[in-house]
Amino acid sequence: MIGVDALYFLFAWLISAAAASWLSERKGYGERVGLTFGLILSALGLLIVLLLPARPNSKWRVDGWRPRRRT
Repeated sequence: MIGVDALYFLFAWLISAAAASWLSERKGYGERVGLTFGLILSALGLLIVLLLPARPNSKWRVDGWRPRRRT
């Protein structure tokens, strides 16, 4: 009974940690900041990283919120 729910929560926890790490790296804070927020606070950590202001000359400011596709 709890096995399936625990697996879904594990996936949500890991995906939010990876997304927070990627976002914080694009905003110029480094991957560790986002990974820490994502692992400790899960989805709330992802929301916090989304609300962090981007640093000057970061990928977020230069390329925009979405990375350009390479062809």
